[in-house]
Amino acid sequence: MFRGINPLLLDAKGRLSMPTRYRQHLLDAADGQLILTVDRDRCLLLYPLPVWEEVERKLIQLSSVNARARALKRLLLGHAEECGMDASGRILLPAPLREFANLDKRVVLVGQGNKFEIWNEQAWQDWREALLSGHGDDAGEPLPDLDALAF
Repeated sequence: MFRGINPLLLDAKGRLSMPTRYRQHLLDAADGQLILTVDRDRCLLLYPLPVWEEVERKLIQLSSVNARARALKRLLLGHAEECGMDASGRILLPAPLREFANLDKRVVLVGQGNKFEIWNEQAWQDWREALLSGHGDDAGEPLPDLDALAF
């Protein structure tokens, strides 16, 4: 399980060094193969490949008639990028995805059980403060067929 909040720094090439405590699990579970995609909250989602493959299967099965399901498929599948962890435990965050999430030097890696979120540090702090002050951004009801997705 991936849990916890890890403040990290991106290097000049846009690489993120995975915290040591996660590296062996990522090697064992996914041979260091990861999938990076975008999230509606303007952060990135980082999945071990086997977890992503299950999410991808579920996404593909969603209705293409329902506009919200179609938009979610476009967002997650359309932005998905393969990225491998190098021998030093680093992953390269592609420039278009870094731009989407406004990632510069200071980022936050947030464990979400089966995946990670990667946030701009200030955006993470702003989101957390808004939630804690009762001004969260989750106003919409999820679609019933999306409730079963584990993303």
